[in-house]
Amino acid sequence: MEELGEMDCTVLKRLLKDDSAKCLVLDCRSFLAFNAGHIRGAVNARCNTIVRRRAKGSALSLDQILAGDDEVRSRLRSGMFSAVVVYDERTPDTEAVKEDSTMMLVLNALFRDSQGTRTYLLKGGYDRFFSEYPEFCMRTKSLPSLTSQSSIDSSCSSCGTPHNDQGGPVEILPFLYLGSALHASKKEVLDAIGISALLNVSADCPNHFEGAYQYKCIPVEDNHKEDISCWFLEAIEFIDSIRDSSGRVLVHCQAGISRSATICLAYLMKRKRVRLDEAFEFVRRRRSIISPNFSFMGQLLQFESQVLATSCAAEAAATASPLLGPKSTATTTSATATPTSPFIFNFPVSVVNPAYLHHNPITTSPGC
Repeated sequence: MEELGEMDCTVLKRLLKDDSAKCLVLDCRSFLAFNAGHIRGAVNARCNTIVRRRAKGSALSLDQILAGDDEVRSRLRSGMFSAVVVYDERTPDTEAVKEDSTMMLVLNALFRDSQGTRTYLLKGGYDRFFSEYPEFCMRTKSLPSLTSQSSIDSSCSSCGTPHNDQGGPVEILPFLYLGSALHASKKEVLDAIGISALLNVSADCPNHFEGAYQYKCIPVEDNHKEDISCWFLEAIEFIDSIRDSSGRVLVHCQAGISRSATICLAYLMKRKRVRLDEAFEFVRRRRSIISPNFSFMGQLLQFESQVLATSCAAEAAATASPLLGPKSTATTTSATATPTSPFIFNFPVSVVNPAYLHHNPITTSPGC
């Protein structure tokens, strides 16, 4: 691969320290790996399963590799970066780059769409760089280990406080928090983490501090007849508006287990272009008790196929694939419309990852 150079960790460290604005660092690992830890300033360039399927026989574009990173794509195409450095977990040199790897897909897109910008492989990848320069890496603070149901029940009975109300809201993204109604009722807790807005995913939880924070309510119940998916786009736009104003939003329902978790999962799928299983694991590592009910899981699975397939088709400017079936109108329906008919999903339990069954989503109480 003649167009690809190699860069030692010491050189990248110097670039980051002296002139980071002119060097684009692309992390070719998964969403979960990137969020567990990455080189400071790196952008996650990843390819989900549907993107890979559509890449069979054709190269991907920067629009697909860097979807959602408009400014980065623009600067890259304008030649504003003096160098692009790509890395994965531990690839030692250019000879070891595999043809079917995410890195190869990223490199092909770079060579085609970013004319004139020198591209380098970071020798040894993230593992080597972190071992040599941990101070130039961003690491997720240590997360609590996932707790079994028996230990949850034990802890709840010993302290008298429901497990869903223990601790405080958890950070999903720097601007997005997930918690319970009790968390939303404590102003000192909200102020301590810099909350400026609350997304209340319930029909009966009160908004305690009208005037002090910005509120939005999504009036859904936690049952199998509710169509929570009708509210996904409106909720995502609200979260985006808070993010764009440099604020922080707490998404809550009664227990912070089902309804509010569903909204957070939908946000990650839409904005981070990740599959449901990745998003679920990402959120569960932060709040181990999440458990959307079966109907909500079904709606999230449908949303996954719509979001990933639609975004891939739009980015590639390709005609609809027969694998995707007829074009769905769900994403074009006005997000502000009040649901008029519930979606009732019946699908085999085997479709659901066993991790989703951390709690019985039908019997969780009170409303989640």
